[in-house]
Amino acid sequence: AGVMALSGKVTYKKIMEDFEKSAGLTFISGFFTLVLGAVLVNYHNIWTNDWPVLITIIGWLSLVKGIMLMAVPQIIFDLKSNWYKNTKAWGVAMLALGLLFGYFGFIC
Repeated sequence: AGVMALSGKVTYKKIMEDFEKSAGLTFISGFFTLVLGAVLVNYHNIWTNDWPVLITIIGWLSLVKGIMLMAVPQIIFDLKSNWYKNTKAWGVAMLALGLLFGYFGFIC
């Protein structure tokens, strides 16, 4: 996804506009985000002063985001309306996170 964002093939602003128009897609996305967050929280709830805490934080954020997408999606849409304006910045951020987790997961 990071490479696609940097290449210009994906624009997150357009994706978010389409996402807001589909109530079914919003609910299904919220459900899968909730399940992913619940699995991460259940199996990786590790609060340390090392890098694995990043996975725990992502799990909790996913759990909360999934609940909010199903219960009050407009709040999520309002929060994200300004975040996705710069697709290239998101591409760099996604690549950096992917490289970071790849380094810690496979090299360290």
